[in-house]
Amino acid sequence: MSYRKLGRPSDQRRAMLRNLVTDFLRYERITTTEARAKEVRKIAEKMITLGKRGDLHARRQALAYILDESVVKKLFDDIAPRYKERNGGYTRIFKLGPRRGDGAPLAVIELV
Repeated sequence: MSYRKLGRPSDQRRAMLRNLVTDFLRYERITTTEARAKEVRKIAEKMITLGKRGDLHARRQALAYILDESVVKKLFDDIAPRYKERNGGYTRIFKLGPRRGDGAPLAVIELV
């Protein structure tokens, strides 16, 4: 399995990605760096697929990763039903250009 290290130890990387995915599913659109957006996309698409399954086990798996129960409720009740006919590709990434200050490439990730 290949993934980006994002310049952090594994525990910090996992915590950062959990926060990003939780916020992404809460707001349905976030601005972050390109590398982080690509990592968030992988996880968010898996969470939406869990939401489409809709059973108790899938809900518990989502709760194990997503930090906020209200976001899991939104995922299963609002977001996942929108994509019941769609097989993957639930997110879109727009590149914004470099960030002022450090020049890191920014991107917006949003639900399609």
